[in-house]
This record gives sequence, C-alpha cells and structure tokens, in this order.
Amino acid sequence: MFSSKPRGRQALYEGTRKKNADQGWYILATAVAMVGATYAAVPLYRMFCQATGYGGTVTEGKAVEDKIRRREEHPDAELEAAAAARDITVYFNSDVADGMPWKFTPTQRSVKLHPGQSTLAFYTAENRCEQAITGVSTYNVAPQQAGQYFNKIQCFCFEEQRLRPGEKIDMPVFFYIDPEFATDPKMKGINTITLSYTFFKVAEEDIEEEEAAGASPLPITAVAAQ
Repeated sequence: MFSSKPRGRQALYEGTRKKNADQGWYILATAVAMVGATYAAVPLYRMFCQATGYGGTVTEGKAVEDKIRRREEHPDAELEAAAAARDITVYFNSDVADGMPWKFTPTQRSVKLHPGQSTLAFYTAENRCEQAITGVSTYNVAPQQAGQYFNKIQCFCFEEQRLRPGEKIDMPVFFYIDPEFATDPKMKGINTITLSYTFFKVAEEDIEEEEAAGASPLPITAVAAQ
C-alpha cells in the first residue's frame, strides 16, 4: 500500500501555490488599475483620492469658502491665538511623467505662513516640444495626515492645460490651512508641508492643422485675491 501522506502534502502545496498566485494577480491588478487611473482617467483618480484620503487629499471649492465664513462669523479667540503662534513652511515640488516634454517648476521654493492664512503660489510650465501638448496634473500633500487641514481654494490640478510649442505659462494655486492644525495633537512637531504636482501628457496635436482651423489656446483662469 502507498502512503497517503505524500499526496496530502502535494494537495497542500498546490493549494498554497494557488492562493499565492491569486494574491499575486490581485496585487498586480490593483497596481495596473492605479496606474491606469492616474494616466488615463484623472477624474477617476481624483474621485478615488477624495473618497479615501489617499496621498493627502485636500478639501476643495465651496466647502473651503464655508469653512472660512463660519470662522469669520464665530471666531474662537483661543484657536486664533494658537494659530497665530504656529509657524508652518510649505514647500513646493514638481514632476513630469515619462514622455511629457514640459519643463515644470514651482515659481517659489517655499512660503512661510500661519494656520488660518490664505496663500497664493504659482507654478510655471513650458512646452519644449515642437508640437502643441495638452497636459493634466495630479497632486499630493505630505505628510499625509496634514492633508485634512490643507484646502485648495483654486488650482490647476485635474484641469487640462494646453501649450503651443515654446509656450510658457504661470499657473496659480490658492490654498488655505485650517487654524485647527495648530491645536491638533497629531500635528505636533509637523512644521513643514510639501505640496507636489505631477503633469501627465493627455493629447498630442498637430499645431498646423489647429492654426488652419483658427483654434486658440485655452486661457488660464486668473485668481482674484480675496
């Protein structure tokens, strides 16, 4: 008679190998989905970030205006004093994805501020290609836990920017850091924040055909100081 132990060990081995393979495919699928969302479906990537807080996702738009209005209508003297006493340095970082022929840099390296301040900064993009290029950017805030207090009032992220050959533009980002940053024990010792943007190429167009059709570049919306 043959022992059943080798067959049992073989079954266990096959089961373990299948489980590991399934996990490997799941990890690979997740990675592919993330890369695909970033490169090919920026709105989906944005929704993912806002839903999960991935990458230090910040609050945007009307919600920020509501925050500021509530703060003005119901000031907290103790909170305001703590915010005024806290110094933060915001650093700006920039990257371009592979195949993106742009020079993309922050106009300023950093700014110093207090929580509760609205601040305007700029990034500069230049198309160094002989064709018109349309790009779109994603963002990241580090450290990640600071993202809940970092609010973008207006910026160029997730919006298509189209540059002609050799064209250079300044793009604004208007942001606000909640005063509660100064009183949150989790933020103790965090005195620097880095705001990073990465530009990806969306489309490559024929500039001659475009000029023949009488097309004009999309304007960059100016930010009005508030």
